[in-house]
Amino acid sequence: MTRATGATPLIALHGAAIDTETTGLDTARDRIVQIGAVALAGDGEVEGASLDLLVDPGIPIPQASSKIHGITDAMVQGAPEFGVAVDRLKEYIAGRIVIGHSIGFDLAVLEHESQRSGKAWQKPRSLCVRLLAAALRPGLPDLSLDSIATWLGIAIAGRHSALGDAQAAADIFVALVPRLHQRGIRTLAEAEIACLALRTELESGDRAGWVEPVSRPAPPAFKMVDPFAYRNRVCDVMGYPPIIVPSAARARGVVVEMVANGISTVFVSETGKQGQLLNDYGIVTERDVMRRLAARGDSALDEPVGDFASRPLVSIDAAAFVYRAIGRMDRLNIRHLAVRDEQGRLAGIVSVRDLLKLRASAAINLDDALETAETPAALAATWATLPAVARALVVEEIDARIIAEIVSEELCAVTRRVAILAEREMLAEGRGAPPCPYVLLVLGSGGRGESLLAADQDNAIVFSEGEPGEDNDQWFAELGGKIAYSLDMVGVPYCKGGVMAKTPEFRGSLAVWKARVGEWVRRSRPQDLLNVDIFFDLRAVHGATVLADELFDHACDLGHAEPSFAKMLGESIVRGEPFTLLGGFRHEDGRIDLKKYGLFPIVAAARTLAIRHGVRARSTKARLQGLLELGIGGEADLLSWLTGHSFLLSLMLAQQTTDLNEGIPVSNKIETGKLDPAAYARLKSVLKTLQHVPDVVRSLMFATPRPETSISR
Repeated sequence: MTRATGATPLIALHGAAIDTETTGLDTARDRIVQIGAVALAGDGEVEGASLDLLVDPGIPIPQASSKIHGITDAMVQGAPEFGVAVDRLKEYIAGRIVIGHSIGFDLAVLEHESQRSGKAWQKPRSLCVRLLAAALRPGLPDLSLDSIATWLGIAIAGRHSALGDAQAAADIFVALVPRLHQRGIRTLAEAEIACLALRTELESGDRAGWVEPVSRPAPPAFKMVDPFAYRNRVCDVMGYPPIIVPSAARARGVVVEMVANGISTVFVSETGKQGQLLNDYGIVTERDVMRRLAARGDSALDEPVGDFASRPLVSIDAAAFVYRAIGRMDRLNIRHLAVRDEQGRLAGIVSVRDLLKLRASAAINLDDALETAETPAALAATWATLPAVARALVVEEIDARIIAEIVSEELCAVTRRVAILAEREMLAEGRGAPPCPYVLLVLGSGGRGESLLAADQDNAIVFSEGEPGEDNDQWFAELGGKIAYSLDMVGVPYCKGGVMAKTPEFRGSLAVWKARVGEWVRRSRPQDLLNVDIFFDLRAVHGATVLADELFDHACDLGHAEPSFAKMLGESIVRGEPFTLLGGFRHEDGRIDLKKYGLFPIVAAARTLAIRHGVRARSTKARLQGLLELGIGGEADLLSWLTGHSFLLSLMLAQQTTDLNEGIPVSNKIETGKLDPAAYARLKSVLKTLQHVPDVVRSLMFATPRPETSISR
């Protein structure tokens, strides 16, 4: 169970709904006679056994109280005293967010009881369903447990028993989560902020002697990460070329070869040749040989290794970051991973031993759970760990572009997993498998590898055949809808501009897409240019990638062949004014929009010039480097854009990680007042330089590159 932070979505929260029954309502004087608790898993389901404890209060229970909860002096005779009961409660709620109705009362009683019994008590992070209901429906006339349950259609069993009321609070919380989500209250910190805004309710509890019922958002405890796992890719550490032996080779000879090469693993195929598709190979490790010897004796050395090679191979993409390889080996409890290239061919091998040579250990924090998550809640829990990792990497002064690549990798991974689950759901509903090959694309910043933590959905579907509105299109429309809904629940919100595969404009067959792009290039209307801004950054994340490659090449060919198209793109880069008349930053509520005034000009300029000069790259950095390699001029400007791009990303990431944990909606705006003097001055300098971007683009639009082939990345 991952400990919650302010960024944890409510859908993924591991909670413990609790309730207490007492001898009276005076939190400082009265005693606990019963404790009930219900543990909730990240998907809102009850997790494990509930907790139901009678407690000996050490004083007589007033008859008036017994009439309410039904607990008498005779019932608590022989029950554990509070000191024993509270230890069981603390063990039960450890690591969980405590949930309850009017939870401030229960927390106050627990605090006073702990003081009397000499037990340590630290207020847990908590949420009050009474306050959450008030935040959601300010007009509710009655916020009692019964009234809220009735409003939500929840039946309460065992009212006025600690366990019954705890279960009711749990049911209410689960029912409130999707309603809160629709109102933009999605994370733990956002829920806390919404509750803390209810000053009248909080002051009423305070006057009654209650503890503040919700915690104030705070950054999570800082965890160091090993930057090596995030700075390097698998291709940087893999063993190459992989050693391959024929399936018919005898184990004795293979062992000799392992010893001679100082390796512990070989790949096995029928031909023993390099460069084949991954499915052609099996793997044999020294442990496999030892197990075979233990089972068969010396005769095992004369057996063909193909007889005990393991298949299919567990693999990872060569371009993946090392943290992904570490997470996958840890999840599957294996010591070796085959490495595949973009075409799915065996490219190398990475082992635990290889990683240990480079780092004794790696605190990676991000794991491989996205690959096996079965529900949006499980995906949301993993997605919520990203801000803390990003924050740690900012502190480690990792290039912000690398951090953005990592965020993008996780965005693409969660999108791919959501698509797989959506396909399964279509099958379960009787809609069948995909009617033809298709590919799911991530567009915009995710496709460029430059996503930050404020990313929304930008995706599209390309399928091999079918006309708009016909059966194939309808099937993929349904799939796109499921993908969009699940991503929103995970924490990647709907795109306000409708750039999602569920909308007709971002779904279609390959032929339809080619015609669509052709119209964009020929007509170049303002809306078309907005579509181009994200389309040319496409990245295939699931399905038949050949469709994406063909479409991207087609679009680049068309765009490069139409100089007027690139010219229109260049003219759409509007010169924004980030400064006031007095030279200060143009603020909105104390913040400046760095996407509008900083990132957009750089990204748009790099894309425009790349299309014009045939640089077939997707990331801003690769596009700018490609233009520099072509020698089209403007070297000082392009280099300043490169360094400025990284600097702006780092400022935005630092602000976003702080905002997420404090319950402030993430955006592309930063608080300039909290920058140190050096960063403040540098930001001014960068934004002043970017005022000239449209002029530079205009001057380089028809510059003559050196006679070289187009650059692809």
